[in-house]
Amino acid sequence: MPEKPDPRVRLDKWLWAARFYKTRSIAAQAIEAGRARVDDQRVKPSHSVTVGARISLRKDALVWKVEVAAVSDKRGPASEAAKLYRESPEDVAAREEEIARRKAVAASAPRISGRPTKRDRRKIHSFLDGN
Repeated sequence: MPEKPDPRVRLDKWLWAARFYKTRSIAAQAIEAGRARVDDQRVKPSHSVTVGARISLRKDALVWKVEVAAVSDKRGPASEAAKLYRESPEDVAAREEEIARRKAVAASAPRISGRPTKRDRRKIHSFLDGN
């Protein structure tokens, strides 16, 4: 992705180009809700982002703390989008630890497949009737 000659771009466009959000409108909604901040300040979707800005994002209790390495308003492949920001190894490790914790909780949770089958209902009724 080529860098723009003017090293500024709207925050919602940058988040979309960096593939943090699927659409610009979803990125704008996240910014308005305060889930995306620049230098720990709430900003508007039209806020200009420049190289070196610190952006923090919250998505489903996962936190990204990134530094803008390049600006672009064009969405490209994920390999190119990853070049738009830098992330500290501590932040990556913390997020991966949270993901692993969630997977462990999900694996130990009981699985409910939906409505009980006829056989399941008979077992439930048998248990409740004391037979």
